[in-house]
Amino acid sequence: MTTIKVVKAKDLPLREVIELYRAVEWVAYTKDPGNLVRALEGSSTLVAALDGQRLVGLARVISDGASICYLQDILVRPSHQGKGIGRALAERALGDYPHVRQKVLITDAEPKQKAFYEALGYTPVDEFQGGSVRAFVRFD
Repeated sequence: MTTIKVVKAKDLPLREVIELYRAVEWVAYTKDPGNLVRALEGSSTLVAALDGQRLVGLARVISDGASICYLQDILVRPSHQGKGIGRALAERALGDYPHVRQKVLITDAEPKQKAFYEALGYTPVDEFQGGSVRAFVRFD
């Protein structure tokens, strides 16, 4: 069996990236490949999980490097889920930002995702006990 490597990434083959996004059914990203390329290029940090040469996971962060970072995408091919790859991706992607106070993400309201992100130390805004916070989102 191949060992999964989680590495900083750059210039990932678009075909493989699209295949990965399709595998997790994130079709909003695959409708416009050019926009996906711009999103990847505009990321502050991009990490990939590789099973041999095959892309099986990806995470990206957008940050100002000082006060906030967004864990924008974290995805693992369904055949590789439940093996610690998502955690490894998140830890590697956020590893450059230990000094950043606000680490934010927005995700679907599925129980598996809630459990995963809570295991990484995230708290749903409506359950946050550290003070009064409010989150807003707008999708256009």
